Amino acid sequence: MIDLYYWTTPNGHKITLFLEETGLPYSIKPINIGKGDQFAAEFLAISPNNRIPAIVDHEPSDGQAPLSIFESGAILLYLAEKTGKFLSRDFRVRQQTLEWLFWQMGGLGPMAGQNHHFGNFAPEKIPYAIKRYVDETARLYGVLDKRLEGREFIAGEYSIADMACFPWVAAYTRQQIDINEFPNVKRWFNDIHERDATQRAYGLSEKMNPNAPKLPPLVD
Repeated sequence: MIDLYYWTTPNGHKITLFLEETGLPYSIKPINIGKGDQFAAEFLAISPNNRIPAIVDHEPSDGQAPLSIFESGAILLYLAEKTGKFLSRDFRVRQQTLEWLFWQMGGLGPMAGQNHHFGNFAPEKIPYAIKRYVDETARLYGVLDKRLEGREFIAGEYSIADMACFPWVAAYTRQQIDINEFPNVKRWFNDIHERDATQRAYGLSEKMNPNAPKLPPLVD
């Protein structure tokens, strides 16, 4: 059994996407970041950076004591290695998958996150900051669009790279991004949107937090 310390954010969605795809048994431990649950001592013992998501695997592969892991990219990599799913054993495809996983962790996520903050939550609207992060988010969409040209998914088959990127792209309506300007990303978004596991993962989010941003509809 895996305990998932979770809230309804793009980084949280990454892990429910994986778990719903694989059917691994898991239990959600809600961490309401709006109420400050992430600063509780019990959570900090698992996630010292006071950020969700985090997991505790009560049946780790080494057969030893329960194992806690924080950082969404590290969790996806751990779960992929644990299950043997969504991370190719082909040497070169594996490297490509990890490249794009780390691209999301170091680029798309942080830049889109700043876009969300300055565009939607900052108490003061700072035009320079808004433009800077909207422009950089758009640049990254362009990088992803080019990567997806002639490919169904980021590394060929559906993988943890797609699961890492999708929740941030699913927030495009809050990023001042016209997804129609990125036709390969739009097609990829629609394909992942229609997966049953995606619908289940986002359905969990809506049940847990009715105020969570909804998954946008398919794009025509």
